[in-house]
Amino acid sequence: MEDCTRLARVIMESKNIVFFGGAGVSTESGLKDFRSVDGLYHEQYAYPPEEILSASFFKRNPTEFYRFYRDKLLVSAKPNAAHLFLAKLEQMGKLSAVITQNIDGLHSDAGSKTVFELHGTIRRNYCTRCKKEYSVEKMHEEPYPICSCGGMIRPDVVLYEEMLDDAVVSGAVRAIEEADLLIIGGTSLVVYPAAGLIHYFRGKTIALMNKTATSQDREADIVIRTNIGEAFSMIEQKLQEMEYGKEI
Repeated sequence: MEDCTRLARVIMESKNIVFFGGAGVSTESGLKDFRSVDGLYHEQYAYPPEEILSASFFKRNPTEFYRFYRDKLLVSAKPNAAHLFLAKLEQMGKLSAVITQNIDGLHSDAGSKTVFELHGTIRRNYCTRCKKEYSVEKMHEEPYPICSCGGMIRPDVVLYEEMLDDAVVSGAVRAIEEADLLIIGGTSLVVYPAAGLIHYFRGKTIALMNKTATSQDREADIVIRTNIGEAFSMIEQKLQEMEYGKEI
């Protein structure tokens, strides 16, 4: 694919790459996204998923919240080609940060070290009363997990009606401002304020990788329409060919 070859060349020339991603990055690991035709928001529940995943719903109906959370979000998965390629770019000294809207923790599992998790992660959990931290295993208790102090435990994720963490946002903005290449992947760019962070980019090239069109396509220098793991696999192959060509 010509656009993958173009992006491979830009990656070769870039010194400070930042990746901004969404749910589409993890679909090839078997996780559902939210807004596609077969995404979570199109499934039928007693309450709309957007309502279930709100702070007010969590407080008034924790049993139903945790039923949905365990069934749809607290699922095991392994990093796919996209996660692994991004971790490799970081190890090469090319990529300085991953900024993700996902809460699955797969970027860290793949080996990425600098990850800004805008919406938190299912890997961290804490008591709402005493703030004691708990592992993921605790979250499987029914009807919902209770701390030794009697307080209710919640996942360290940003629910609807809640603000993003200031330190995480500041770190993400700084990374985007300093990047010379911004790769945006697996996101429809409709969730704010997270999607608005890409406007802090002042670098040279924006590459957008998503299966469907987004509102920012016209702002991108390179647009790739395919599965992100498939695209990164092709780009990795192109990079290897370019490195081989340099050697000979």
